[in-house]
Amino acid sequence: MSDEREPRLEALADGAYAWVQPDGTWWVNNAGAVVTDAGILIVDTCATEWRTRAFLAALEQVSDSPITVAVNTHLHGDHTYGNSLLPPATAIIGHENTRAGILADPVIDGCPPFWAPVPDWGAVVRPPPTLTTSTSLTVHLGDRRIEVEHPGHPAHTAGDLVVWLPDVRVLFVGDLLFHRVTPLVFMGSVDGALRALDWIATFEPDLVVPGHGPLIGPAELPDVLETHRNYYNLVLDTARRASRDGLTPLAAARNCELGAFADQPDAERIVLNLHRARADDLAVEMNLMEALADAVTFNGGPMHTSV
Repeated sequence: MSDEREPRLEALADGAYAWVQPDGTWWVNNAGAVVTDAGILIVDTCATEWRTRAFLAALEQVSDSPITVAVNTHLHGDHTYGNSLLPPATAIIGHENTRAGILADPVIDGCPPFWAPVPDWGAVVRPPPTLTTSTSLTVHLGDRRIEVEHPGHPAHTAGDLVVWLPDVRVLFVGDLLFHRVTPLVFMGSVDGALRALDWIATFEPDLVVPGHGPLIGPAELPDVLETHRNYYNLVLDTARRASRDGLTPLAAARNCELGAFADQPDAERIVLNLHRARADDLAVEMNLMEALADAVTFNGGPMHTSV
């Protein structure tokens, strides 16, 4: 009997696979692959060497085709650090802002003590995308058409991409969706993440691979979108009250009634999301280190990882 807590490669449709990594919390992401006779396109890598090598080894069990293309859905290291383990000739696609963000990312060089345990990265670095877009593009692998789309505005980050397989109606959304895990938008836009939900719905997918958490079928997708909508509205409403009452994001988070979201993993992200909302409201740069330090204070200690 398989252990549902272990990462696993799930077949989704003809040539489409998801690499699902429980429990989907900090630094533990989902990835994916499109397998053809002409080559393999992968959607994201993983945070650490061992997690990425496990993903690549699983792909070797289902295909002899080489990995020729990779798409980074956004800049965060849980989706990109494993880029360095891909074959050297792999074309890595990302948004222009994703490339800039990866090049500037300081975390892998000396992870601040905001998480416990600090991830054991192993032999990974941070190679950025080699091909960039600011809008959309199409990848053709043999007869397979793979569409890469940008929502048109910041959402989870300033450079989100989704990967759409129109022939089998499978959508890889990266961290535009967190399933059964608290959403995170501290490097994007709360309002933009909210607007991206309607954009995701326009694809009318049969299966969605979220950036974190279990796969999402068509019957479940409306509820998942509504849950995200309710959470983002909670963040925005809390931020407005904080601005009115002169509260810091940390104080606002402590006063916030999370309700149904209180028991979701990584609930401390409310602090980070409120920092984002305040920065957007004031049209200023968010202080990332201050926001993370406040999240640790709210959490009563470093944020938990299961990397």
